[in-house]
Amino acid sequence: MILVTGGAGYIGSHTCVELLNAGSAVTVFDNFSNSHPEALARVQRITGKSLRLIRGDIRDRAALLAALRESGATSVIHFAGLKAVGESVEKPLSYYDNNVVGSLRLLEAMGECGVRTLVFSSSATVYGDPQRLPLTEDHPLSATNPYGRTKLMVEEMLRDLQRSNHAWRIGILRYFNPVGAHASGLIGEDPQGMPNNLLPFVAQVAVGRREHLNVWGNDYSTPDGTGVRDYIHVVDLALGHLKALAALDRLERPGECVTVNLGTGNGYSVLEIVRAFEKASGKAVPYKIAQRRPGDVASCYADPGYALKNLGWRAARGLDDMCADAWRWQQKNPSGYAG
Repeated sequence: MILVTGGAGYIGSHTCVELLNAGSAVTVFDNFSNSHPEALARVQRITGKSLRLIRGDIRDRAALLAALRESGATSVIHFAGLKAVGESVEKPLSYYDNNVVGSLRLLEAMGECGVRTLVFSSSATVYGDPQRLPLTEDHPLSATNPYGRTKLMVEEMLRDLQRSNHAWRIGILRYFNPVGAHASGLIGEDPQGMPNNLLPFVAQVAVGRREHLNVWGNDYSTPDGTGVRDYIHVVDLALGHLKALAALDRLERPGECVTVNLGTGNGYSVLEIVRAFEKASGKAVPYKIAQRRPGDVASCYADPGYALKNLGWRAARGLDDMCADAWRWQQKNPSGYAG
């Protein structure tokens, strides 16, 4: 049995689909603060299999203890947390509370229940401004915003915990930029309010919900002057979690946390994404060039070699798939899960 915290969220719901398809039993622990129960109903519809839901807050140690005991979980995939960089600058204490304190409470509860296998949802934001590209796992760590610092703090907490007790098996997955949706169009990214990520914003412009896209800066030292990022299909990302769990199970004598980048190794610019989405949707995506945002970097993309070597994982879906699947989700669900 696998307990998935934040399992109703964007990446969590897609991971639940892949876990169920692989024959795993799944219990989701979620309070729906930035997700929707309908996502879990659709996960079960896609797979034809049922999962268990336990409502609870990641900061509630008693609720976590009850969930671990009731579910009989033997491992945990930990997605629950807040994830908007801009909001983290405005509300840093909320991010430290949910992401750091919540993770601490989870680890305490896991330790008390004797559950010591964990896959943690981290982020490439822990690298800060890249000193070299592509980014390898041994790149210096230096987050530049509260969101990234919460991820880095939890990573350090996990490394300290594993060093203190080698019974723990811990995988740290550093995501690059998840995009796309399940090919069925039934589950996808459903941002609450203004999208924080590029592709949902582009999709909302294409469908007519927003007038235009703001492109934050076109004077970077990149081929077309716009920011370059490593975009990864959310289904590939979900499958990376299954590979990570399998790799942790294979460890004969855990000696340290298994820390892995999940990215494609390809960087795409904002304007390349816009053109690819226009091709996938057949719709124009008007955009305006705006001033650079403070803290944005010119380019950021992964070296995925370590993931291939140690997890046997590589991204299989390209930019056209990402855009086509995101557009299908947007067309079928113009108002998200609430529509």
